[in-house]
Amino acid sequence: MKIMKFGGTSVGRPERMHQVKDLITRGDEPTIVVLSALSGTTNALVGIGEALASADKILAKERIDTLHAHYLVFYKELLKTEEARTKAEAIIKEHFEFLNILLKISFNEAINRDILAQGELLSTKLFYTLLEELNIPAVFLPALDFMSIDENSEPELGKISEKLKAILAEFPGERIFVTQGYICKNHRNEVDNLKRGGSDYTASLVAAAIQASACEIWTDIDGMHNNDPRIVEKTRPIAVMSFDEAAELAYFGAKILHPASIWPAQLYNVPVKLLNTMQPEAHGTLIKAEVDAIGVKAIAAKDGITAIKIKSSRMLLAYGFLRRVFEIFEKYKTPIDMITTSEVAVSVTIDDLSHLDQILAELDMLGSVEVDKNQAIVCIVGNQISETKGVIKAVMDSLEDIPVRMVSYGGSRHNVSLLVDANYKNEALQKLNTGVFSW
Repeated sequence: MKIMKFGGTSVGRPERMHQVKDLITRGDEPTIVVLSALSGTTNALVGIGEALASADKILAKERIDTLHAHYLVFYKELLKTEEARTKAEAIIKEHFEFLNILLKISFNEAINRDILAQGELLSTKLFYTLLEELNIPAVFLPALDFMSIDENSEPELGKISEKLKAILAEFPGERIFVTQGYICKNHRNEVDNLKRGGSDYTASLVAAAIQASACEIWTDIDGMHNNDPRIVEKTRPIAVMSFDEAAELAYFGAKILHPASIWPAQLYNVPVKLLNTMQPEAHGTLIKAEVDAIGVKAIAAKDGITAIKIKSSRMLLAYGFLRRVFEIFEKYKTPIDMITTSEVAVSVTIDDLSHLDQILAELDMLGSVEVDKNQAIVCIVGNQISETKGVIKAVMDSLEDIPVRMVSYGGSRHNVSLLVDANYKNEALQKLNTGVFSW
């Protein structure tokens, strides 16, 4: 059994839903289809939640009605028969009645998570109605019946596997199963989610849970590119890469893949394929355990980075100083991206500023603190590049005219990371493209 996940742009228009239908029915292998919300829906739902949170019910109502109008047009273009359209109309009515009821009750975070779940519930139900209309046998598989996270918001892979295998065993002759990405239940049995991009994560978790033959991630681009095609000309898709390379790229800015979506597949050695819904014949990118080629494979950049330098000539070399620094970030559950040290200072970078003021207040007790906002991490990724001759020279020569704030080299065999001011990010990507890759 394989997993096929389709993102928001892949299901965002009626004709694209029909393309998805063609893709999932062209083979014989049993398939679990994981769908995102229609493109734009999650942003709209976030806006509805924000309006309700600020008690602006007039604005919330306007946003609900705007989204409702979109779906009323969508289903009429998607479906042709009166019976299917009647079913779709009832589905849409149910979900928008729920949203309208929220205008009359007190808002809280649990309700907000319920709001965000509506996108995936709508897309999967409408897609399943399309399959019914076309007499394509399928099973509707609610993600809330098996996807769960613990009190730390970590997926409970063991429980997911146990529940999912039991459900699938009830349908031994079925070939197509349709489920939602992104949504899950938390340890309080409330509706929750796997955060932005979580449909990729769902697909990878499901693939790991059933030890799938492959996990296919279908988007609107033909695989992972070796640089950001929105910024750099002459990028090219990468045919094959390792799990480690893909994980580095996803974490450090490659938008095509959710950063957390590699480890479940890697854990059970499930190959991941990045494919293009609009060009299904394109080779895309295959991600697997081992690759033979060494050297630079790709470049990515991560925006919204803040650098923090703690300077203390008295304490830095003292036993336990770094532990005290890291404990502060751990206390506020704030991950660190990069770290560099010198004799008198340690610099770290973060992208979550939720608790920045509290972190700075506690760091201030350890030494003088400097903060640089509006930074970007540029990441050069490849198999064993830390052991490949000439890589650092090529990188630094490429960036000789760009101020580099930090360099992380050697922490991973597959990654060289640099911190630059965000204003230099695009120039850095372009110069590295010329200097590191040979065309």
